[in-house]
Amino acid sequence: MKQTQFLQRQDLQALIDVLIAEGYSCLAPQVRDGAIVYDVLVDVSHLPVGVHDQQLPGKYHLNRSRSLRSFAWANGPQALKPLLFSASEVLWSAERDADGKISFVQAKPVVQKTAVIGVRSCDLAAMRIQDQVFLEQEYQDENYQARRKALFTVAVNCSHPAETCFCASTGDGPTAKSGYDLLLTELDDGFLVTAGSEAGMQIFIQLPLDQASDQQHFVAGEQALHAEQVQTRKLPQAGLVEKLLANLEHPRWQEVAERCLSCGNCTMVCPTCFCHKETEQPQLDGHATEHLREWDSCFTQGHSYIHGTLIREDTEKRYRQWMTHKLATWVQQFGNSGCVGCGRCISWCPAAIDLTEEANVIAGGGKE
Repeated sequence: MKQTQFLQRQDLQALIDVLIAEGYSCLAPQVRDGAIVYDVLVDVSHLPVGVHDQQLPGKYHLNRSRSLRSFAWANGPQALKPLLFSASEVLWSAERDADGKISFVQAKPVVQKTAVIGVRSCDLAAMRIQDQVFLEQEYQDENYQARRKALFTVAVNCSHPAETCFCASTGDGPTAKSGYDLLLTELDDGFLVTAGSEAGMQIFIQLPLDQASDQQHFVAGEQALHAEQVQTRKLPQAGLVEKLLANLEHPRWQEVAERCLSCGNCTMVCPTCFCHKETEQPQLDGHATEHLREWDSCFTQGHSYIHGTLIREDTEKRYRQWMTHKLATWVQQFGNSGCVGCGRCISWCPAAIDLTEEANVIAGGGKE
């Protein structure tokens, strides 16, 4: 049974200090350019104290209150994906010597022990999905594997879901059940702290913790229940895979394509999308080149280019590919959905397209 104790709010700095003393670089939520993003943290005063987010389709806005809470928001545009699956990285390089002989060198990632504070349950679920892609197939991605081993997660249960959140309907939140090293539940006067791994326990035993009271556990339970009940968006719960794949000619695909900009914002902020392309970056003198892997999107024209042919030449086919893969064929491929209900694709879509609305209409569970 996992042990839970209480950390006074004024002692939160101790968590940062212990992590740094253990050799971790601490990343934590901070306000940058009007959004909450992960950045290096050494002092808890830089956390978003009293900051709340307002999210709607195509809208993201921060406001402040007099609250002393640092995690009273849902999420920002980042998840854990950029820390594990790099947006751009060199996989190998080639060099030509004076005699014209070409040698190839595999690039090794520079890995720093990193502790991320403020991870949401939906992002833990997304990391499990990426683990399936990069670590649990026939071939493992060595770069992802190295970063994954160096990652320490301090999850914080979500107490203030955004209007765009629907993790309760996907079963991925708002309360974290597993996958974390440490778990915090923020209350008005401090944090319930639970260790979820051996590495987490090593930090746990160094913190100035008090016995958690029955009242604190009760408040935490009520807070979790409320965070689940306030979520109004939902994906269809019965037969979604079959219904989506049976409606590939539904007129709604064209209707949403007339609004969609094929900008790729949804795939960039999605914590599970893993599409990428590989490109060459030669030096001008012709003596060396680097082979890069970079994030790509199924909304780009070149993503479906095969031997002179575009398989998905228009936005209708690209949006259909994205949604059916995320919610249907992903299940067939990996045994689980590729969506964790974080709602980022809804908030950060400039056309305000709502994945849950489109899925319900096409699967026959919503309004036309």
